[in-house]
Amino acid sequence: MRHTLRHTALLVISIIMLAPFYWLVKTAITSENIYEYPPHLLPVRPQLFNFVDVWYLIPFPRYLFNSVVVSLIAVAGNLVLNAMAGYALTQPFIGRRSVIILLLSCTLIPFQATIIPAYLITAHLGLLDSYLGLALPLLSTIVCIFIFKASFDAVPRSLIDAARIDGLGELRILLRVMLPLSTPAIATNVVLSFIWSWNNFLWPLIITRSPDMQTLPLGLARFLSYMEDTTGALYAFVVMVLAPGLLVFLMAQSAFMRGLTTGATKG
Repeated sequence: MRHTLRHTALLVISIIMLAPFYWLVKTAITSENIYEYPPHLLPVRPQLFNFVDVWYLIPFPRYLFNSVVVSLIAVAGNLVLNAMAGYALTQPFIGRRSVIILLLSCTLIPFQATIIPAYLITAHLGLLDSYLGLALPLLSTIVCIFIFKASFDAVPRSLIDAARIDGLGELRILLRVMLPLSTPAIATNVVLSFIWSWNNFLWPLIITRSPDMQTLPLGLARFLSYMEDTTGALYAFVVMVLAPGLLVFLMAQSAFMRGLTTGATKG
């Protein structure tokens, strides 16, 4: 009886949380007015013309390509830099505790407070209006560093000592011992860095100069200047922007959840 009530409650909560997504997709394929009363629960005369309009009204393929490239760079940077930083924080060295406290304190600083120095650094490096410049602030994130650290801390020290006895260096230990045992942390880094980069709006708005370098969030803002906010084409655009992030999350959902809870329990 208890399990039945629990599953019923979870089902009701899931329906409530998924209702906005259902309404978004329904509006995208029907072009219904969202203010129409009474609303239709089921799609009426569904069609896909709105998605075709989105593809041709603006250079959607170019925006999609830019977002994919920037997100892939951000994911690769997070996997490399966060893994090395997380492994370094598991090793004993002088000032380790101070470094951890410093990193944790940096999470309290919002990105908007550092956007001016970030822009100046990017401009000094000559990376304005470039793919690497678009991905630069997200190449490493403190949250993901500590996700790797928690995962590496769970690896038995005897394995690391045995690898050192066999003559492996620190980098090879990271690649051959730590990372193969930390697939949940890898999945968590991939999902978080991809979604954060994919949905990033403010930073691309600041450093892009040419329309050919704009990403999908900027394309959505441009699309709003062409269409009213009640049209089905707008919701079709939103569906096309949300779909890749949802797909990445669903593909790595179980590993993502294990990566978030790594180190939360012992034994």
